[in-house]
Amino acid sequence: MKRAVVIGIGILVFGNIFSALYDVSVKWLSDDVNASTFLLVRQLSAVLMILPFWLRERAPRSNHIKLHLFRAHVGTSGALLLIMGLMSLPLATVSSLFYSAPLMIMMMGCLFLKEKMSGAQSVAGILGFVGILIILRPSEMNISGIAVLAGALTFAINQLALKKLPDTESPIVTLMLYNLFSVPIVVVFTIVQGVSGLSWQVLGLAIVSNAFLLVYQWLSVLAYRKAKASEVAIAEYTGLIFCVFFGWLWFDEWLDGLSWIGAGFIVLPSILLPWIFSGVSKRQVSSRIAEMHTH
Repeated sequence: MKRAVVIGIGILVFGNIFSALYDVSVKWLSDDVNASTFLLVRQLSAVLMILPFWLRERAPRSNHIKLHLFRAHVGTSGALLLIMGLMSLPLATVSSLFYSAPLMIMMMGCLFLKEKMSGAQSVAGILGFVGILIILRPSEMNISGIAVLAGALTFAINQLALKKLPDTESPIVTLMLYNLFSVPIVVVFTIVQGVSGLSWQVLGLAIVSNAFLLVYQWLSVLAYRKAKASEVAIAEYTGLIFCVFFGWLWFDEWLDGLSWIGAGFIVLPSILLPWIFSGVSKRQVSSRIAEMHTH
């Protein structure tokens, strides 16, 4: 394996520690804080944290305001559902369900963007759906699990919407407008759900949460610049391992046997099928994994 690829994978594995810590930060919230209150504080603090970078680039603007509004509303709704799931479910369960997003991106790309789906991708989609059913267990259907799955769906929609933005638009614009435009709808969520548990601790956790995410995104950029996405993207799945470890270390959480099987059905097809089906490009599948995290 090339040295650059090894370094890229190493950076991405290290970055996934911060990705998992981003989820952990929600678990650190006290029981009297609701999801919308935390999300409002997080979005406001994110705007303030991004503002210096936006001003340093001389406050760039966008010609795609409607698309940014759409992404902000859809993404924020999903973020609220994900936070609700994290507050109720083990970290590893949430992470396993959320890794269905690449499969959703693949299927929606086929339906709405007329992208062709290979045999391997079709099998991966079917196995992933089976894995979701195993984790959710229809006989023990949990509203929190459905909320996480809906959050993954909104994430997939948001990622596909990014394809409509030109490559020439600065990523800082995308980050700034996403967080800024999300504030009004989060205010609505907060009015409906009510302000609960607002404190300096919540503000601190929101800032820490945003910092974890920014560090992860920065390390991701470094990793994907070291090597091709198809060569390093497989390391993204280490995020599930870190979520399992942190859940055990700090919250005494652990996946049961069936959940491990379900997680395997979701994660393993994307890793193994490119090698099983000789006519499928590893780059084609790996790029979907990379797409999930690099925006």
